[in-house]
Amino acid sequence: MISVTEAKDIILQHIPVRKTKWVTLHEAAGLVTASDVTAGTDIPAFPQSSMDGYALKFEDRETPLLITGEMAAGTSQPIVIQKGEAARIFTGAPLPEGADTVVMQEKTMVERQYLTVTDQALSPGLNVRPKGSEVKEGEKAMPAGTVLSPAAIGFLAGIGCSRVEVYQPPVIAIIMTGNELQEPGKPLAFGQVYEANSYQLKAALRKTGITEVKVFTSEDDPEILAEVLRKALDVSDVVMLNGGVSVGDYDFVTHAAETCGVQQKFHKIRQKPGKPLFFGTFHEKLVFGLPGNPSSSLTCFYEYVLPAMEQLTGLPASVRKMEAETSHDYSKPQGLTHFLKAFYSEGKVTPLHAQESYRLHSFSQANCFIVLPEESEGCRKGDHVEVHLLPV
Repeated sequence: MISVTEAKDIILQHIPVRKTKWVTLHEAAGLVTASDVTAGTDIPAFPQSSMDGYALKFEDRETPLLITGEMAAGTSQPIVIQKGEAARIFTGAPLPEGADTVVMQEKTMVERQYLTVTDQALSPGLNVRPKGSEVKEGEKAMPAGTVLSPAAIGFLAGIGCSRVEVYQPPVIAIIMTGNELQEPGKPLAFGQVYEANSYQLKAALRKTGITEVKVFTSEDDPEILAEVLRKALDVSDVVMLNGGVSVGDYDFVTHAAETCGVQQKFHKIRQKPGKPLFFGTFHEKLVFGLPGNPSSSLTCFYEYVLPAMEQLTGLPASVRKMEAETSHDYSKPQGLTHFLKAFYSEGKVTPLHAQESYRLHSFSQANCFIVLPEESEGCRKGDHVEVHLLPV
């Protein structure tokens, strides 16, 4: 067995080079830019009013001005104002040639086509968005490595960008192993349990922007499992096998991986839960063998699989590490790192009930792990412990 730190280092050493692709903005939400985005034109492309009001020459503000025209947003006919003139203007409209300032309509008086400015605080250029004030032509508008949030996508659309190069999310294959698994919603026969792992893993992957997930099932048969693994490797970048990674008579994952040419990098970690975690590679593909117990499977996902997916997609780490004061005692023997399901709030962290690896009820209430290292014998109330905040 290897340590938690060694396992994480090995995985990161085998992350393949990121793939990229071009997508439309409609497809880009949550992805990460793989190259700089350069502005193709000045935005705004012209001096633009930021208010409904009147456009004028600032130097003319103290005399009545003849209103000679009107500029609305989207107008295609430019107008020119001369000395002693003003034009009605609306938010987003181009500034008339000759004007340099916009006065709010609430700070004016109009009588018989003549405008009087009542704004004593009016300053040159007020309420005017200069040409190129958002971004200038040829300028780097967005650097590579930017997460495409709704605001980022709106910004790109606003500068006329319709497509962007992003890091391509990997295609995931989840293989569910076990004769005992039954689909939720169907009655349980004797000896069966409901299959939960594919549901929780797909939900967790969706939060990273990974939506192309294929689910396979396999009986507890080494030849059948090897054939299913071959099919999964053919159609995916990352394979997650669930169950069958321990040392029981029906734990066939390591044998199937070897049969299919997967290069084992490690099997078993000094941790609880999730000790039998398997990791290997098949050319540029990653293969994880997760424990079948749902709590163990999800713990291993957050601690090992999720960081690998974030490396592949360019996303920042979503599991945040910090210290917090524990509210309860917890004892453990030395020798294994423990990941305790816990709840963090306002600087304090509480270990939850039911830490057994098969129990998800407490996990459904958790927002973090308390991490107790191998050499630790646990913690006492008031101790400061390492906490991993989960992206729940």
